[in-house]
Amino acid sequence: MKSTRQYQMGARAAAVAQTRQRILDAALSLSATRRIAALSLDDIASEAEVSVQTVLRQFGSRAGVLEAAAGHARAAVREERRTPVGDVEAAVSVLMEHYEQRGRATLLLLGQEDEDPMVAAITTDGKALHRAWVCEAFAPYTDDDAVIDLLVVATDVYAWKLLRLDRGLSRAVTEQRMKHLVAAILAATGPKESS
Repeated sequence: MKSTRQYQMGARAAAVAQTRQRILDAALSLSATRRIAALSLDDIASEAEVSVQTVLRQFGSRAGVLEAAAGHARAAVREERRTPVGDVEAAVSVLMEHYEQRGRATLLLLGQEDEDPMVAAITTDGKALHRAWVCEAFAPYTDDDAVIDLLVVATDVYAWKLLRLDRGLSRAVTEQRMKHLVAAILAATGPKESS
């Protein structure tokens, strides 16, 4: 009897976790194509194929589900952008894959940051995450703030947008041009000698 009850509790916990994940995925999916201010609990619940009451039970409020979705996205982005330290080719390739997957959604968020404090918090965190990624991915070149600034600009989502979306270049050409830009910055600065 005890093992049956433990199994049922384990199955219930797994079902709750799956429901929670579906709700987070729904919120992220919708926020990739709509302004955050336009997302309602009804929209999220419908996309996740659950009731609004289920969303509220899991997250407490609309703000709660959106904050949890932002945290979930942040963790996913960190994982997606993981790259060998100092491998410039790999770093830009990883970044290109990330932008192909999330670039348009990121641009949509950036377009809302001046009018929505919640979005501003998300984009501020995203910018800090990008800068930290640059510092790690391009070590040992990144002990100078000026170099970090240049690498942040060269690898920013707007650089991808200008080449890939505005110019209509292929992914391969966009990646090659971003690698060339990063290589030019690194060649001009060189790694710092340790004392």
